Amino acid sequence: MSKRTTTLYDKLLAQHEVRRDEGGASLVLIDRIMLHERTGSIALSNLAEDGREIVAPETVFSTIDHIADTRPGRPRETRMPGGEVFIEAMRAQTRKAGLKLFDINDPRQGIVHVIAPELGIALPGITLVCPDSHTCTLGALGALAWGIGSTDAEHALATQTLRVPRKKQMRIWLDGRLPEWSTAKDVILALIAKYSAGHAVGHVIEFAGPAVEAMEIEARLTLCNMGVEFGAFTAVIAPDEKTIDYIAGRHYGPAPHMLEAAKTHWRSLKTDQGADFDSEIVFDVSTLAPMVSWGTSPEQTVGVDGTVPTGGDGKALGYMGLAGGQALLGLPVDTAFIGSCTNSRLSDLRRAAAVLRGRRVAEGVLAICVPGSTATKEAAEAEGLDQIFKAAGFQWRESGCSMCFYAGGEGFGGRERVISSTNRNFEGRQGPRARTHIASPETVAWSAVQGQIADVRDLQASQRRAS
Repeated sequence: MSKRTTTLYDKLLAQHEVRRDEGGASLVLIDRIMLHERTGSIALSNLAEDGREIVAPETVFSTIDHIADTRPGRPRETRMPGGEVFIEAMRAQTRKAGLKLFDINDPRQGIVHVIAPELGIALPGITLVCPDSHTCTLGALGALAWGIGSTDAEHALATQTLRVPRKKQMRIWLDGRLPEWSTAKDVILALIAKYSAGHAVGHVIEFAGPAVEAMEIEARLTLCNMGVEFGAFTAVIAPDEKTIDYIAGRHYGPAPHMLEAAKTHWRSLKTDQGADFDSEIVFDVSTLAPMVSWGTSPEQTVGVDGTVPTGGDGKALGYMGLAGGQALLGLPVDTAFIGSCTNSRLSDLRRAAAVLRGRRVAEGVLAICVPGSTATKEAAEAEGLDQIFKAAGFQWRESGCSMCFYAGGEGFGGRERVISSTNRNFEGRQGPRARTHIASPETVAWSAVQGQIADVRDLQASQRRAS
């Protein structure tokens, strides 16, 4: 038997493979499908128009997140021009097909990649697809999860299978211990910056090593979330006892009488020692600085105390209004955004609140926090985190994707400089001509307080002066 069969990815694939074609592609059984109103409603409508049935409605979970109005109280269902068509189509088609829908006012509502772990929809060892590129997030639990298009979503709904072309495998071994103010977001940004945004194209990434083992589950979700920004098909992390503790008792997880058997299966989902990968990266995180992007791709990122590279992408520099050799520290920001499927979980809000406690956002800075799910929002409010954000001058919003992307109906103004916990800094991503710098929630919060891109490590000195 080849060593290649002993990786985590190969085990997940083998356990779901229906058949393999001559070219090496696998037809894979899909355990669960998640849909949201932007692309899921299209897939459902097309399927209905073609007269095709959904083969296993009980395995399909739907939410409204991308264009949901996140202003307090949700005065409208969506601010996206014409967006009500998507929402009404989602409601009509899910009702007709008998699918579960977590509607705007449902306590289970939230960003698809945030609620999937929260509700136990994503589980170790399952296959899960969603017409959304950041579905790779869910590999952090040991699921084989990847983003698909609407056409593939139709196929998966109608057949409960999908064809997966043969993928290369890359292991990223994270050594060392993260410094206090550096996070999983900084790790993945540093990796993309060092190796390029296309380095993992055609690959499945497995994150492993002591730094991964030390991460809590929500940090691992952030790490895998940006696997697609590295170009990867998806990313996975072997489930461990932290994963099992996190999953146990979740609503759509195993029934109590099946949990022990599930745990036994989950513990078997790991790459065997000596397994072969097509490529491997060993990355020491022990001296990693908080990272901030300077350009219009996640690969255009440096340590917050670094400078914009000389001879860098002129188009990106022009868009961002920067010059080679320019320091990022001290660059004034107009707005600060904490949200998105990358960094809007309870742990993200706790860390940002720890920075904001007793402080105020700088005058003239618009600061917005959008929890990733209604459950996260309510949990944060139960801890009083909302009061900390509000007292600091942040808007405290309803859950949803919000201004992570402009197509949702809201965005930041032209040429506004945004410090953002989102995953993409493409041109116009957060509004026409908006200039997005992606960073961790801590860096976003501290920069909002300072009114400029700031090094959250300086917070320690600030705390010492105050004590």
